Formats: sequence, C-alpha cells, structure tokens
Amino acid sequence: MRSDAEEKRQRILAAARRAFAEQGEDVTMARIARRAGVSTATVYRRFPTRNHLLADAYADQWNDCAAMHAAALRDPDPARALRELTRTLCAYQVRDRGFTRAYVDAVVAGHGLDHERQETERVIARLLEQAQSMGTVRADLTVADFRLLIAAHHGVVLAAGPDVAADSQRFLSLALRSLQP
Repeated sequence: MRSDAEEKRQRILAAARRAFAEQGEDVTMARIARRAGVSTATVYRRFPTRNHLLADAYADQWNDCAAMHAAALRDPDPARALRELTRTLCAYQVRDRGFTRAYVDAVVAGHGLDHERQETERVIARLLEQAQSMGTVRADLTVADFRLLIAAHHGVVLAAGPDVAADSQRFLSLALRSLQP
C-alpha cells in the first residue's frame, strides 16, 4: 500500500475509534469520514462495511482477546481460566469504553464482528464444559449466562461512580461467586 494511502487508512481508523468511543457503533460513516478528513467514498473503498471498519478499528484489542483465549485454553484448571478470562475482559471494559461497546454488541447482543463473537463463544463453551465435567462450576451455567455477566458488568461500568475500578471489582467478586457449584 502506498504511504499516503496507509496514512489515510490510519486516520480513518483513529477517527473511527474516537467516534465509536464517544457515540457508539451507530455513528455514521460520513461522520467518521469528516473526522478523518477524507470523503465517505474513501472510507467505503477501504472498509466496504461497518463490520470491516469495526474489526480493523479494534484489531489490536481482538488480538489481545485471542491471546487471552489461547492462554485460558492452556490452563489446566478450566474454572480458574474462566474466572481469569472474565476478570481480564471486565478490566478491558473499564479501560476502553469504545471497545467495550463493540465487544458487548458483538458478544452479548450478537451484532457485528461475527468471527470474533463465534471464537469467544467457542472458548467459553469449552471452558464451561471442562469445568462442569470436573464439578468446579455450576452444572447449569451456559454461554448465555456468560453473556449476561458481561452485559451486567457493562452496565456497572456505565453507571459507576467516581471509582469505576472499585465498583467493577465488587461486582466481579459477587458475580464470580455465583459460578461456584
């Protein structure tokens, strides 16, 4: 890719990340184009769909998630891996609210980022199955319960007072106890 084309691409991605963080995923492609100083046609040439733009805008975060998934699957204690994965994902929600919106929409609501959502669900399902077979988490837990936990934590982050990290930790302490058999 030519250097000027790559520079425009990076401007579009930076503008998209800022816009998603401030206004959520519903921000128009035209608004992103204006923020990036390019035409809407330029945005669509590089990112044919909103899903493409979201995936590229949050590629680094999704790569982090993929690394977390791999580490969780290597852990010999699937219940611990599930708890740690949950803690890490929730810490991400506290640090990066723009990514959180995209993540919650994808994983919880089933909107966008199909590959990433399916991969997250595959990992959670495998960890749950392993932990349940060992009797280390409740037998009635499902991937849908994990979605609810992530959505509830998102609500905590949005409604938290001045110490969002402490509110997050308190919620997680309570929620993770509910996973125990």
